[in-house]
Amino acid sequence: MINARSSSPTSLERVDGVRPGRDAPGRKHRKMASNPFHFYRGSAQLFYTDLKEGVLLLPEGITHWVKPTAVVGDCHIANFGFVTEKGSHGSLVVFVPNDFDDACIGHAAWDLTRFLTSIFLASHFAHGILDSRYHTSELDDLSGLKAPSEKQQEKAARAFLKAYRRMAEAIAEDPAQRRTVKSAFPKHHLLNKALEKARKRSIGGKQFQTKSTLGKAVTLTEEGLRFQDRPGRYRRLDAATAATIQSAFRPYVDDDILDIVERLGAGTGSVNVERYYLLVGPSGASTYAELPMCHIIEVKQQRSAAPLRHFADIDPRNQLSPAHLTVDLQRLMQREPDLLLDEVAWNGSQWLVRSRHHARYSLDPEKICLADKPGKRLRQYVEACGQSLALAHGRTDHRSNAFETAIAARIADSGDTLIETARTYSQRVIADHALLQSMHSRRNA
Repeated sequence: MINARSSSPTSLERVDGVRPGRDAPGRKHRKMASNPFHFYRGSAQLFYTDLKEGVLLLPEGITHWVKPTAVVGDCHIANFGFVTEKGSHGSLVVFVPNDFDDACIGHAAWDLTRFLTSIFLASHFAHGILDSRYHTSELDDLSGLKAPSEKQQEKAARAFLKAYRRMAEAIAEDPAQRRTVKSAFPKHHLLNKALEKARKRSIGGKQFQTKSTLGKAVTLTEEGLRFQDRPGRYRRLDAATAATIQSAFRPYVDDDILDIVERLGAGTGSVNVERYYLLVGPSGASTYAELPMCHIIEVKQQRSAAPLRHFADIDPRNQLSPAHLTVDLQRLMQREPDLLLDEVAWNGSQWLVRSRHHARYSLDPEKICLADKPGKRLRQYVEACGQSLALAHGRTDHRSNAFETAIAARIADSGDTLIETARTYSQRVIADHALLQSMHSRRNA
């Protein structure tokens, strides 16, 4: 159910430091204004404000009768993808939720509803690309492509909940299922080719040197292996700043820091958050043969998870510092978490220290929702997400199957209501996006 909203620009300003329509739009708001899906990605705080204020109402049983668990917080179809277990130290490529910046202890129904809403918004985005309302740089040729119909969107939403529920039931019946992962797909599955691309980017893969996160970022210079010069993506630091970062973060990595740059423009929700990339490897590494011994470590400023402004009191663990909470919950939700996952208090802020996975690969919503058979493609993708999300939620508490039993029952009872709530809420998001666009237009007039 959707009720009237009290405000939205102030919620954006609180997190982003810029009030839409009054201040010059920053990089984040320009990205959000491009289409409703990107608006949704960058405005998780609005979702939780709407829950708190009663604008968005979830079925009562799905929150009151299911105990809280670790949740992704900003759960949508673009926050799933392929990574290697154990971060850049591992070799097994798995399909999992891949963004835990807004993770906290909360209600699984939050993740389910946000994901369902994203199905409808991604499909809306795809239709907008075909009729030229929105632009994409991910696809050069749109001929012959279709976007999911309303019926196909609903089928995908049902398939997502069914996949989630069945995995929860499987864990309830056999708790050892918590140790399973999505690491293989049938030959004709949408994610089979994506998995092969990710594997080629891992150490030992055919494209490790050219397509991996590390290979694309690093080049060989007279000084040895260093980050490439990529204005707009990387910013070189002055010697004093680089030395300060080197001193602060060297204890948290497993080898020498060969180079440091500031990373610009990454993400959507966190596009305005300060972050640095550290190239870590053997001292004096100066050949491509040494590249497999190197990896990129991201040092990212961490702010409070989006749900916690309104729902921090759900669990005492939510009182942990933002970076500490993110690290703890990522370790809970992943079967084999990053071996270089840590949190640091530095320069008056909380910072995450984590690997940039060599084989990190994900599909953009355009590539999921635009195809000659978009319904099948979308359904396959969201089913994999549903299974992976149920596994992530189910790893929070290994002492019982109470969570899995309860959430499976509530989805069976309230799934249709959740889907209709998400469909209606997607229209609210589309309207909010139009408001942001109009604010920018009036300012530029």
